Amino acid sequence: MSEFLTIGEPIALFGSEEIDKSLKDALHFQKFLAGAEVNVAVGVSRLGHSSEYITQVGKDPFGEFIIDRLHENKIGTDYISETSDFWTAFQLKDRVSEGDPSIFYFRKGSAAAHFEKEVLDKIDFSDVKMAHLSGIFPAISKEAQTAFRYLIQLLEEHKIRTTFDPNLRPQLWDSEAEMVETINDLASHAEIVLPGINEGEILMGSREPEAIADFYLNNGEATQTVIVKLGTEGAYVKQKDGTSFTVPGFKVAKVVDTVGAGDGFAVGLVTALIEGKDLKDAVIRANAIGAMAVQSPGDNDGYPTPTELEAFLKNQKVK
Repeated sequence: MSEFLTIGEPIALFGSEEIDKSLKDALHFQKFLAGAEVNVAVGVSRLGHSSEYITQVGKDPFGEFIIDRLHENKIGTDYISETSDFWTAFQLKDRVSEGDPSIFYFRKGSAAAHFEKEVLDKIDFSDVKMAHLSGIFPAISKEAQTAFRYLIQLLEEHKIRTTFDPNLRPQLWDSEAEMVETINDLASHAEIVLPGINEGEILMGSREPEAIADFYLNNGEATQTVIVKLGTEGAYVKQKDGTSFTVPGFKVAKVVDTVGAGDGFAVGLVTALIEGKDLKDAVIRANAIGAMAVQSPGDNDGYPTPTELEAFLKNQKVK
C-alpha cells in the first residue's frame, strides 16, 4: 500500500567510466539501476514517500540486481513478477564531456515485454495518491501496451491523479507515425502531461510552448494541466482554465550527464503534489531536481534526500 505507483521496464545500465570514448572502444563500465519509470520511483522514495513499481524481470543476475536495488531504495516490489522464460533488459551508455550520451539497448523480447496484464488485478489502490506513466513501456511490445491501457482504465476507475511523460524512444516503435498516434492517444487520459519542446515538435509539429500546451489541453477531457519542459530555461505551465506561467530553471556549474533530468523533473512535481503544495511550488521543485540530476553520472544517482533538496533550493539561484 503506497502513495505512488508506476509501471515500466527496469534496466541494468552499464555506464562507461571513460570520458569521450565510444562504446566500441570503452573498456571500463560501472553498473547502475536504470529505466525512466524506475528512476521516478527511486526519486519519490528518496524524498520519503512510499512507492510501488510494477514490472516483470527475468530470473537472472540482472533481475536479481534490480530487485536488490529496488529494496535498497525502499521501493515496493509486490507487483513485480519473475520469469525463467525471458531475460532482463540491459543497456550501455557512454560518458561525454558535453551533450547527450550515446545509448545502446539490449531489450527486445525481454521479460518486461512479456508482462501479463492480470498482474494489475492484484493492485491495492486504497492509499495511492498519484501514478506516473510514460510512453516507454507501451512501446516495448503489444503485450506491454495492452497492460498499460488496462492500468490506465484501473487508474481512471479509482480516480487516481496521473502524470504522463511522452519519453519518446523512436527506436522502440515500428514507425514514427505509430509512435505519434499512440503517444498522443495515451496522453489524452492523463490529468497532467509533461512534454518537452523537442517532443512537442515531433508529436504535434511545434516548438512553441503555448502551442504544445494548447494541443494537449484540447487532446482529451481528462487533461487539466500541461507542463512543457524547456531544458535549462525551466518550464512553461498552462491549465484548462487558461491560466499560464513560466517557472525559470536553475543554474548548474557543470553538466555531467543529462539522462535522468526529465525523470527528476517528474519526481519533483509528483512529490510536491502528494504533499499538497501548489502547482508553481511543485514546478520549482521539479526544476530543482532536474538540475541536480544532470550533475551525476547515473540516471538517478543525483536525486536528493529531503535535506539535500532543501539545501539546494536555499543555496542555488534561479536562472
